[in-house]
Amino acid sequence: MLYYLRHLLAFIFAIQEINSRGDILPNITLGYILYDSCEAERRALQNTLCVISGREIMTPNYNCYQKGQLVGIVGHQQSSLSVSMASVTRIYKYPQLNYYLKKIHVLTPGKEEIYFNRDGHFLSKFDVLNFIVLENKSTQTNTVGYYRETNDGFQSQINNSAIRWNPIFFQVPPESTCSKSCLLGYQRIPMKGQHKCCYSCLTCPEGQISNATDMEKCMTCPEDKFSNQERTACIPRATEFLSHGDALGISLIVISLVFCFLTAVILGIFVKYKDTAIVKANNRNLSFILLLSLMLSFLCPLLFIGRPSKLSCLLRQVAFGNIFTVAVSSVLAKTVTVVLAFRATKPDRTIRKWLWKNLTTYLLLVSSFGEIVICIFWLINSPPFPEHNTQVAFDKIILQCNEGSSIAFYIVFVYIGFLAMFSFIVAFLARKLPDTFNEAQYITFSMLVFCSAWISFIPAYLSTKGKYMVAVEVFAILSSSAGLLGCIFIPKCYIILMRPELNIKSKIIFVVK
Repeated sequence: MLYYLRHLLAFIFAIQEINSRGDILPNITLGYILYDSCEAERRALQNTLCVISGREIMTPNYNCYQKGQLVGIVGHQQSSLSVSMASVTRIYKYPQLNYYLKKIHVLTPGKEEIYFNRDGHFLSKFDVLNFIVLENKSTQTNTVGYYRETNDGFQSQINNSAIRWNPIFFQVPPESTCSKSCLLGYQRIPMKGQHKCCYSCLTCPEGQISNATDMEKCMTCPEDKFSNQERTACIPRATEFLSHGDALGISLIVISLVFCFLTAVILGIFVKYKDTAIVKANNRNLSFILLLSLMLSFLCPLLFIGRPSKLSCLLRQVAFGNIFTVAVSSVLAKTVTVVLAFRATKPDRTIRKWLWKNLTTYLLLVSSFGEIVICIFWLINSPPFPEHNTQVAFDKIILQCNEGSSIAFYIVFVYIGFLAMFSFIVAFLARKLPDTFNEAQYITFSMLVFCSAWISFIPAYLSTKGKYMVAVEVFAILSSSAGLLGCIFIPKCYIILMRPELNIKSKIIFVVK
C-alpha cells in the first residue's frame, strides 16, 4: 500500500510543481482525476470510461467536461491493466501520460532533483539516518548517506566517519546486505528469486580480472596479457617458439648438421670411386642427384627453427616439399630404370640408349615439376605468413607460421606420398630380379621406412601444439631422410670401403652405365 501511496504523492507533487513554474508549461494549468482500480481489469476499464466522459458514472461517447479538456491518461503499474486501458483510450485517441512524465525533470524548493525514468516511473530516494539515543533518553537523528534508485539500478553512499555507533557493536557496523562483499578476483552473481542485494561471489575465469570489491563483471585482459592466479591483475604473456637457444632446437640443429656432414662424406666417396662397378651400377648420375637432395633435406630443418618471419614462413614448406620431391623422384627413377632394364629383352642399341639416358631424365623432371606447380599456386593464392596464436594457451603467445591454405599444405604432402608409394610398389615387384647387387631390395626397405615415418607423423602433428608441432615435422624430415640415406647408400659404402674385392665388374651385374 505504501508503494502505491509513494507514487501517488510523487504524481501529485509533480503536477503541483509543473503548475507553479512558468518555464515548463507556460499559460497551461494541469488538473487531475484519480481512480482506484483495485487491481481489477473490470474496474480499470470502468474508471477509464469515467475519466473520458468526465462523470463519476460512466457515459460512453459523451464528454461532460465544462472546464478544460482531457489531454492524457496515466496507466496502472501492472502492465495487464494498462493494456486493457489502452484498448479503450486508443479508440478516443488519448495517449498514455507516462510518455510525458518521463520528460519531466524538476527541482524541489530544497534543491532536490525529482524526475521519472525512461518508463515514466518515479525514481525513489531515501536518506540513511543515524539514530542516536542521548543520556536523557531523547533521540537525535543524523543524515549519514542516501540510497536512491537510478535508471541503471541502485546507488548508495555512506559517510562512515559521521556514524556514531552504540558501544554494544564494538565499532563494527552491522551487516546491511544478505551477502558478504566480493573480494578482488571475484565477481557478483545475482541469486535467482532473491533481492538485488543478495548475490554470490564467483572467481573470475582465466583471462579476466577484478581489481575492486563487489565488481558485477570481471574485466577481460588484453590479448598480450593474461590474468594472474589470484585474478587481480593482468600480467604479460610469455612468447613461445622453437628457438635456436632452446635445448630441443639445439638438439635438432646438431642432428641436422651431423647427417648433412655424413651425406657430404658419402657423396665424396661416390665421387672418388665413380668409375667403380658398384657406383656405376643403377645410374650413378641419379645417385649424385639423390645425395645432393638429401644434403639439402638435412638443412631444411634450419628454416623451421628460430623466430618465424615472413621469409622463413614462405620458404620452409616450399623448400622442403620441392627438395623431398626431387629425392623421391630420383628414387622412383632409379627403381623404374631397374625394372625396365631387366624387362626389356634383346633391345636394340637405339632403344637401350633412349631407355637408359632419356627416360630417367624425363621421369625426374616431370615428377619434380608437379610439386613446383602446386607450390606456385599455393604462394600466389594463399601464401604462409607469421602469426601470434593466443588461443592455444592462456599464459603464452605461440609464434608460428600460418600455412595460409591448409588444403595446399596437405596436397604437397599427398603428392610426395604418392611418389613414395609408387616407388615402393615398383621396387617391391622388382625385389627378386636376378641382380647380384639388387638395389630394388634396398629401395623397397628405404621407402618402407620413409612411408612409416610420415604416416606416424600425421597423428603426432595434429595432436601437438606450439613449438612441439614444429619439432614433430622436423623429426619426420630427419628420420625419413636418414632412412633413404642409410638404406640405399650405406650398403654400397660398405662394399666400396670394406669389401673392395666385390666391387669389380665380374661380381656385379650392370643395370646402367
